[in-house]
Amino acid sequence: MNEEIKVFEEKMSKTCDALSADFMTIRAGRANPHILDKLTVDYYGSPTPLQQVANISVPEARMILIQPWDASLVKDIEKAVLTSDLGLTPTNDGKTIRLVFPELTEDRRKEMVKDIKKKGENSKVAIRNIRRDANDTVKKNSKANDMSEDEVKDLESDIQKLTDKFIAEIDSIVDNKTKEIMTV
Repeated sequence: MNEEIKVFEEKMSKTCDALSADFMTIRAGRANPHILDKLTVDYYGSPTPLQQVANISVPEARMILIQPWDASLVKDIEKAVLTSDLGLTPTNDGKTIRLVFPELTEDRRKEMVKDIKKKGENSKVAIRNIRRDANDTVKKNSKANDMSEDEVKDLESDIQKLTDKFIAEIDSIVDNKTKEIMTV
């Protein structure tokens, strides 16, 4: 039965990992190349991740430099950045694209923190849904395997401890990102 709980623990862990990965794409005033992870460029008719068609570097604290391997992609990359929700205006010199990060205003920081907390809440809901599924599985298996009430209670207690652990982890991830945004 503990093997089944491991499956639910993995699902909860993946939820936390997904939240962390999502938060990497949120800019906090400093240039972070991960904000470009979701961008794709039309490369010979197929959407291709930006990292596969260009070299991305951070030459200064508030600038990202994109150097496409194929100079004909400069306009497509520029268009992809403009149509994204990054809020950045690219500049190019024909061969490279520069993304300069402006200082974040206080209002924009507060707006970002609200968004971060909302994403954190959504992750907590996902964790609670996994807990519900785990408890349902335990109840179904208890009837099929003639488990005692104590065994069922122990398993439900273990599931709750896992849930509490991952909810605390999500709170920690949200707090760290909030501090990062508010102290830049």
